[in-house]
Amino acid sequence: MESATTELTFRDATDADVDALVALIESAYRGDSSRAGWTTEADILEGQRTDPEGVREVVASPDSRLLAVERDGRIVACCQLERRGEHAYFGMFAVSPALQGAGLGRAVIAEAERQVRETWGVREMHMTVISVREDLIAWYERRGYRRTGRTSPFPYGDERFGVPLRDDLRFELLVKELA
Repeated sequence: MESATTELTFRDATDADVDALVALIESAYRGDSSRAGWTTEADILEGQRTDPEGVREVVASPDSRLLAVERDGRIVACCQLERRGEHAYFGMFAVSPALQGAGLGRAVIAEAERQVRETWGVREMHMTVISVREDLIAWYERRGYRRTGRTSPFPYGDERFGVPLRDDLRFELLVKELA
């Protein structure tokens, strides 16, 4: 457990990181490589999870940061932090499948919460999770997030977000108080 979280470097991603970040995000959620970890969406979605343009948009946005997490000079995790008034949005979260289950995700989310609280002074962190991902939602609940029951539609027909393998997908809003 100690090895996954020691010697981590947290920094803002740059354009030079885009290809590595896309590869990391894809490996954590899509295709056979994602099955090495537990965050895979391979059974509910095919196609891409993100693309270079989407990652570049987050890197360039003035209200957003893409936190790159490095160990031994290699990006092993990332997350998007976006300021939305009184709260921050947490998204584009990925941990290398080979390193999942060892505390790295917990360390990343804790640092993300600390940074938005200290940098932006926000009181809440919001995120959306595909509602059929009960295991993932339970993991977030153990980190203090609560289900709101508020849902938004999955973007069926927009292959930038993947090709759904089922017709019951939607996003649920999870919220955590950061006070």
